[in-house]
Amino acid sequence: MSASRRSNTITTLWAITAVISLGLIITSFIPGVRTLLILLQVAFALLHGAHRYGWRAIGVFIGAGLVISNILENLSIQTGFPFGHYHYTGSGKIFQVPWFIGPAYLATGYLAWVVATVLLGDVRRNSPWLTTIGTPVIAAFAMTAWDLSLDPSASTVHQAWIWQDSGGFFGVPLGNFLGWTFTVYLFAQVFGLYLRGRGPLPTAEPDLASDLQGVLLYGLTTVSFFVTFFTGDRKDVTDAVGNNTWRTGDIYETSALVTVYGMFFFAVLALLRIAQQRTPAPTPATSVKATERAEPDELRPSV
Repeated sequence: MSASRRSNTITTLWAITAVISLGLIITSFIPGVRTLLILLQVAFALLHGAHRYGWRAIGVFIGAGLVISNILENLSIQTGFPFGHYHYTGSGKIFQVPWFIGPAYLATGYLAWVVATVLLGDVRRNSPWLTTIGTPVIAAFAMTAWDLSLDPSASTVHQAWIWQDSGGFFGVPLGNFLGWTFTVYLFAQVFGLYLRGRGPLPTAEPDLASDLQGVLLYGLTTVSFFVTFFTGDRKDVTDAVGNNTWRTGDIYETSALVTVYGMFFFAVLALLRIAQQRTPAPTPATSVKATERAEPDELRPSV
């Protein structure tokens, strides 16, 4: 890719990043634009991934994410594995899963992947196995941190999906989060294996602009949880089996707390890593001068 074309792509990605950032704030107050925002985030993943890895590689990520997530979601609705027993209440389904669930996996899953590459290292052709396996693991945890904040509100309060046997985390079972980690790890690992075998060659310098775009959008995904904490309705809600009742304010506050020490922590850690990469290492001459300045006069050798 030529330098001018690369520069144009980066500029376009920054423009899309700005639009999505605004959308993440708006959708916190106007939920009706959420579906459009998800599609825009998928478009970002396509263009960002093509810039970073090539169109064929990002196609593997999209395909693996859509197929694996849909298969495991439908499998769990039928059998309880890997998430637990639940069902969706909305319409427009692919089999028994609403069509937008797959794109939602891709939108946040790709941002979680970028965060993981910043923290551990990007996967390129012939990358070490530690990076090839470890980066998908971190991505899976970064993605599950999102669901940890989202699921109690979306299921118990808004009942977008119903847990038939309830669960200990405001009506959500432990198995749901383990299932999320497993599912995201699977399609991230497929992507990682493809990159190790057929992806682009390693680059001399990290693509800091690309890293920053993904990390910022991942961090801004947390905005809605804080807005809901401050503005959400306070009322009583009961789980599907009618055994437990909670105050929505408690659910919103827990989501905000989990967000701070989950997604927000991942984002801050990744931003610090980017800043560290931007900071030039001191030259040997600078280090020597700094050492000389630090030595007391009486310890310096006489001439």
